[in-house]
Amino acid sequence: MRVLIVEDEPYLAEAVRDGLRLEAIAADIAADGDSALELLSVHSYDLAVLDRDIPGPSGDEVARAIVASGSGIPILMLTAADRIDDKASGFELGADDYLTKPFELRELVLRLRALDRRRACARPPVREIAGLRLDPFRREVFRDGRYVALTRKQFAVLEVLVAAEGGVVSAEELLERAWDENADPLTNAVRITVSALRKRLGEPWVIATVPGAGYRIDTAVDTIAPGRDTTDPDSGHA
Repeated sequence: MRVLIVEDEPYLAEAVRDGLRLEAIAADIAADGDSALELLSVHSYDLAVLDRDIPGPSGDEVARAIVASGSGIPILMLTAADRIDDKASGFELGADDYLTKPFELRELVLRLRALDRRRACARPPVREIAGLRLDPFRREVFRDGRYVALTRKQFAVLEVLVAAEGGVVSAEELLERAWDENADPLTNAVRITVSALRKRLGEPWVIATVPGAGYRIDTAVDTIAPGRDTTDPDSGHA
């Protein structure tokens, strides 16, 4: 999951971003309306957290732009404006949820995950493919009934691959969806993370490398056939 935080108070914005990262949620920060609109135009976000009172185009104007774009990005307004009239006007603008300051980070995380589940109501919240069972809400992964402990980044990468349902996901898209805007596009972090994730999940390798294209979940994986090459294609070894 990738979230845009629109908040002009830097310490609060950074605290929220760091807290979300601990929950395997990638987050970018926009300190004003212009920055928010720019980020929305170049990145794909699963959710937007908006403060209403920000410099430049207001949070309300950013909300209107999100709704008008037809992207369907759920909006959570996070603001000190706590009157009923404030909340009513926020929902009328297109907000999907409203949380007033001060707030508990845990509550924000729960609300974001609830919004994400609601957005994905057409698909089951627990996804299963090629012997993998991934529960995004509990952040649990099982392979053939065996619990697999993953780091936050490994879980985020696997979540993107599983959501593709066997389709190829490029390294660039993984960087876009599982990291944040500060990630170096020339980094080998994706290759290293996929290689470590593949080993955590165990043999036979369930994550296939598609040369020149990216990665996908190998839905044909069953057992290791005699003579099958089990070398990790991203290990750097022949």
